[in-house]
Amino acid sequence: MDALNPNANSGWRHERGEASLSDVYRTVGTGRHSSMWRRAAAFAGPGYMVAVGYMDPGNWATSLAGGSKFGYALLTVALLSNLMAIVLQSLCARLAIASGRDLAQACRDAFPKYVSVPLWAFAEIAIIATDIAEVIGTAIGLNLLMGIPLELGVLITALDVFLILFLQRLGFRWVEAFIIALLGVIALCFGVQIFLADPQWGAVITGFFPTTEIVTNPEMLYLALGILGATVMPHNLYLHSGIVQTRAYGHTIPEKKEALTFATIDSTVALCFALLINASILILAAAAFNANGKTDVVELGNAYALLSPLLGLAIAPTLFGIALLCCGLNSTVTATLAGQIVMEGFLKIRLKPWVRRLITRAIAIVPAAVVTIWYGNQGTAELLILTQVVLSLQLSFAVFPLVMFTANRAKMGELVAPRWLSGIAYVIAIVIAGLNVKLLFDFVTG
Repeated sequence: MDALNPNANSGWRHERGEASLSDVYRTVGTGRHSSMWRRAAAFAGPGYMVAVGYMDPGNWATSLAGGSKFGYALLTVALLSNLMAIVLQSLCARLAIASGRDLAQACRDAFPKYVSVPLWAFAEIAIIATDIAEVIGTAIGLNLLMGIPLELGVLITALDVFLILFLQRLGFRWVEAFIIALLGVIALCFGVQIFLADPQWGAVITGFFPTTEIVTNPEMLYLALGILGATVMPHNLYLHSGIVQTRAYGHTIPEKKEALTFATIDSTVALCFALLINASILILAAAAFNANGKTDVVELGNAYALLSPLLGLAIAPTLFGIALLCCGLNSTVTATLAGQIVMEGFLKIRLKPWVRRLITRAIAIVPAAVVTIWYGNQGTAELLILTQVVLSLQLSFAVFPLVMFTANRAKMGELVAPRWLSGIAYVIAIVIAGLNVKLLFDFVTG
């Protein structure tokens, strides 16, 4: 275990124990004596893995529905969600760099078992819900592109754990490179589709500005809450606080401050990229569906089928399917890593890395596969919406501890979050909790 700064950890009750993702902990050099640009580049990567969670297949359903029903009006909600995500992910990096702990380890230390064990259970439920959405997305992508039955596609997605094991044997940078490459493919696919759809760019720009109709129109408000409530994912908070520690930054306060700066830049730039993708989905739905009178497109399969006749080119739905498949693959990889961080951090399980990864993957993939196969092809949209509601319910159990820890000087030392940042974070946490309660209430009451 590395030597931790005593001032930064005097508020913790116990020693950290095994490092987060110990098999890849501090394996990526940061070139401490290199130029500033090289040091900054060394920290680029974790943010893009986190960004994957902000464009997972669960978000596609809400963005498609929002764009097809209300055109460009809900782009402002996507922007607001992204700004909230930037603040919360920066706090994840701050917690990890200041304390040497991921969020799961911090929760285990700070709370008694009767609190930490339920928090672990909630985190696992959130990861299972995330996996269901991602398994569905990958399986639908395989079905649309290759005609593979949904049930078989679900089983194929379970093989991603072996992909992670293989890439990590080459080095964690290979995992990041894989994720970034697929993100590039997704961006290219949507870039071509939007070019074909030829949206009204004036209306696109206007869509990023808030309108009172979002509040006064109940149907628009519901979709806005769905987009906002489904964007910030619970597992991403655990994931970021773990993978940022793959960097071999120094132990002194100046070195940690520099690491925090570079990690925050990485996540902020990556989340801006995620906003670009999310906005692209909504813009495509607005330009291709809403502009042509198709205002009820929710199912991913329906969107795929409609793109070719509406845009006039057979390649359009193929690009949509490729982007969906890449998105699903990316999301399952990052959810698997988040599952390992959650299980190790909360339960302190000591097993060989490949065994731990198989176990954590099985915990998520088995329920996901059962539920997906049970619902079948016809229920995918309803199931995607259900997963977002489950995620909404779990989110506050990760957000509030994160904000509490990073605002605590005894735990964070000199890297404690400034009061203004903690104030903003608490407002975000309360807003997210309130909106998610409203989303859950609307779901239960029909």
